[in-house]
Amino acid sequence: MTRVVLGSASSGRLSVLRNAGIEPLVVVSDVDEDAIIAAHPSAAPDEIVAALASAKAAEVVTRLPNSEVADAVVIGCDSMLLLDGKLCGKPGSAQAARRQWQSIAGRSADLLTGHCVIRLRDGEIVGTVTETSGTTVHFGTPSPEDLTAYVQSGEPLWVAGAFTLDGLGGWFIDRIEGDPSNVIGLSLPVLRVLFARLDVSIADLWCTNGR
Repeated sequence: MTRVVLGSASSGRLSVLRNAGIEPLVVVSDVDEDAIIAAHPSAAPDEIVAALASAKAAEVVTRLPNSEVADAVVIGCDSMLLLDGKLCGKPGSAQAARRQWQSIAGRSADLLTGHCVIRLRDGEIVGTVTETSGTTVHFGTPSPEDLTAYVQSGEPLWVAGAFTLDGLGGWFIDRIEGDPSNVIGLSLPVLRVLFARLDVSIADLWCTNGR
């Protein structure tokens, strides 16, 4: 039995996997994201989110219980919004979320998600693969009243780019170009390719990790 481990606290990522027939073990990663970004001062944006995803997956591997390392795949992800050449993460405050929306309203930007999958067998790492996926998001312009209500909801404070596609923020997304699951934080097409590189069958995962 190959156990799927999701190294993220994101309810969106968990929902994507559940809706795709996978009930993962959730082990929330604990890494210093700022330190990782600082360690890659000249890296391209897609390389930065990939480095963050890799660090998260690797950290989770170190904390898996012995019962889960015999046969497992560990998924690490990180998403950031690329706007005007700058990566935007989680605002963390109402003021920062409002400023973020004032920057993106009526414009488009690329949501980048780094993916890392680590394959474990008998407690040993036998494969690690990474990939970054990008989706262009076209933002609407919420009214001042709607923006205030959205910020006050708290949702945009703790998500990459200060928006969601699958939550309240979906009201203010005009359209996207690319994979919608990538915007939620985990691209199923990318994950399918990464699993294939590690000789992991989606059908087998449905059988052993199904809901």
